[in-house]
Amino acid sequence: QDFGKCPRLRLFTQEYILALNELNAGMEVVKKFIHSMHGPTGQCPHPRVLPNLVAVCLAAIYSCYEEFINSRDNSPSLKEIRNGCQQQCDRKPNLPLRLLHTSPDLVSQEATLTESRLKPVIVTSNEIHVEVERNNTANQKMTANVGNDSEPNLIDCLMVSPTCSTMSIELSAQADRILGCYVEILKMLSDYDDWRPALASLLQPIPFPKEALAHEKFTKELKYVIQRFAEDPRQEVHSCLLSVRAGKDGWFQLYSPGGVACDDDGELFASMVHILMGSCYKTKKFLLSLAENKLGPCMLLALRGNQTMVEILCLMLEYNIIDNNDTQLQIISTLESTDVGKRMYEQLCDRQRELKELQRKGGPTRLTLPSKSTDADLARLLSSGSFGNLENLSLAFTNVTSACAEHLIKLPSLKQLNLWSTQFGDAGLRLLSEHLTMLQVLNLCETPVTDAGLLALSSMKSLCSLNMNSTKLSADTYEDLKVFL
Repeated sequence: QDFGKCPRLRLFTQEYILALNELNAGMEVVKKFIHSMHGPTGQCPHPRVLPNLVAVCLAAIYSCYEEFINSRDNSPSLKEIRNGCQQQCDRKPNLPLRLLHTSPDLVSQEATLTESRLKPVIVTSNEIHVEVERNNTANQKMTANVGNDSEPNLIDCLMVSPTCSTMSIELSAQADRILGCYVEILKMLSDYDDWRPALASLLQPIPFPKEALAHEKFTKELKYVIQRFAEDPRQEVHSCLLSVRAGKDGWFQLYSPGGVACDDDGELFASMVHILMGSCYKTKKFLLSLAENKLGPCMLLALRGNQTMVEILCLMLEYNIIDNNDTQLQIISTLESTDVGKRMYEQLCDRQRELKELQRKGGPTRLTLPSKSTDADLARLLSSGSFGNLENLSLAFTNVTSACAEHLIKLPSLKQLNLWSTQFGDAGLRLLSEHLTMLQVLNLCETPVTDAGLLALSSMKSLCSLNMNSTKLSADTYEDLKVFL
């Protein structure tokens, strides 16, 4: 039957499946019902069965979030839900990063430098900055470096903002049971090879309300379906992971690092990239898209030995996707940090000798680690090549701790260090204060440092800018630092 012509029949089927689910061993009964709808052969003989079942599932899942949808003025209409709706994740981090006299590499997208000379800072309980002016010459030099820097901001290019959720979704017990039942049916449908192409096509526009996409339980359960699409070798199936049109997120975006549904640091993302690149998507356009939007996750996964991501980085070098020399050098260092990366990079260099020449010119002057990088990732990267020229390092929004300080002190030219929103603490600060004598800019915003560690910074005579926003700095220590610095 066509549910468009018989809407009551859709509701009847929905209630019938729920009744089956309430029986003892309910999901097994539902599974047998789905199997009977498909038929015993490899090909379902009834063309309307799958779209009807999907329509039932979509309507049931929508009903689970109806209370949340009706309570929000900006929620999509039912027509929008049926046509496909996506979750937007435009929320910025709670606190803007503000550094004094620094280059754009250590400033977030919200930070701006509108004055060539900043005025003294008023101290409040939540925002504490220390500005130290050594002499006009030093300040003019730093300001000049900012103004003349025309290369892309590596933080903007590489850093993936932490996944943000603007909603708190908690379903009632009844709605939770309904959701579990119908998501399980979608998972069953994706297990049938003959149904998978049509199912992928029906789900490509993401026909779920944004409230569902903001609900961790829903996206976690639906992930099984997306994995089945990613594992399917047929282009008609896995191509449905991509968005239906430019500017609108598809499943590829939602389940990639930084996407609203990602919960695995990129495991599913790597699978999706592998299958898409193995199809007709091995093109410069696809690589450009990855470089512009997902370079950070690609580099982090390659650093951890993921072969697909190693291949992606090699292709980016081979296709001349990356123009910035520092970024190219960081990619090379990432490749050389693992055995598989080293082997593939050597093969690439045999074809393009100019890459070796680029590396011989010296290491990068700027470096940004992707979000969620660990102490081990940093150690692996820094041990892969020469970083004697490194002057600017951003570890913002990574998972590094004070343990990484033993690697940071081996960077003799380091002048700017961004530790915003990391777990870098007092022990690391004490080590830095003893060794990094050339450090000029240090960002400790939203770190667990305390007075004990911050007082150690009084020995750093080259320090010109220090951001201690949202730390445990006391007023007394602030006054002491002003005297020493």
